Amino acid sequence: MMTEPILTAESPPDRLCVHASSPFYSEAALARGVGVRFRGAERQDVEEYCVSEGWIRAPVGKTRDRKGNLLLIKLTGPVEAYFLAQPATHGN
Repeated sequence: MMTEPILTAESPPDRLCVHASSPFYSEAALARGVGVRFRGAERQDVEEYCVSEGWIRAPVGKTRDRKGNLLLIKLTGPVEAYFLAQPATHGN
C-alpha cells in the first residue's frame, strides 16, 4: 500500500489525479485546491497532470467511454501546478 506523500506549503505534488482509484490521488492536495497552467493558459478541466513529464489529461467534450467515464486525451507541453488556497493552520 502506498503512503500519501507529505505536502509542502510551497507546491502541489509533481503528479496528481482527481480519481480516488488512482495511486496518484491526494485528498489533502485536492482539499486545498490545485490550479493548473498548461502552455501558459489556465485550465479548469484537468483530470490528471504530471509536471516533470510535461503532460495533462483533459476530457474531449462530453464524450464518454463504455464505462460512463469522460473520454480523456493526453496533451503534452509545459505544465505549472499551484495551490489555490493556503494550508489551514491549527491554532487555539
